[in-house]
Amino acid sequence: MNYYAKPVARLIDELGKLPGIGPKTAQRLAFHLLHAPPEVAANLAKAMQEARNAIHHCSLCGNLTDVDPCFICGDERRRRDSICVVERPRDVASMEKARGFRGLYHVLHGAISPMEGVGPEQLNIRNLLKRLSGGEVKEVILATNPNVEGDATALYLSALIRPLGIRVTRLAHGLPVGADLEYADEVTLGRALEGRQEMK
Repeated sequence: MNYYAKPVARLIDELGKLPGIGPKTAQRLAFHLLHAPPEVAANLAKAMQEARNAIHHCSLCGNLTDVDPCFICGDERRRRDSICVVERPRDVASMEKARGFRGLYHVLHGAISPMEGVGPEQLNIRNLLKRLSGGEVKEVILATNPNVEGDATALYLSALIRPLGIRVTRLAHGLPVGADLEYADEVTLGRALEGRQEMK
């Protein structure tokens, strides 16, 4: 039995589809939007639409951007001899908050996960190898998440990159195993970056 008018029920249902939003939170958000001044909902809808229309992947690193190349790839002050490989665009933001890395990034858009049907061909690996072929990059830091999928991805990439004569390191495991970079604090990420080790 549905206790809400159809538009309210639909709003709750759509909000409940967002990651990390359960039924009660979806209900709370829906009622907040309904009781807030009309411009709150209008501004939220406009911001979502603008982001969907303006944001695309950087042609170099794969990060989300509204300009190409993205502001990190286009920043001449950044080191060009070091690339930090991450799984998701949100991991770039986490690494940047740590303020310990001044090189470039490469976003894979996932990790190898045979259980979910994700293999190397579904990831942004071909573009990474293309970037490494120029001879400018001296180190690749594998900052995949410290879980089964992240470890498998790091091992796979290390096997591809090391024969190119490029140093391959991995973030130190000061990060909790099974956690995502998104939830790590700046100090932990900074220390993990400093304590990175060469892949064997």
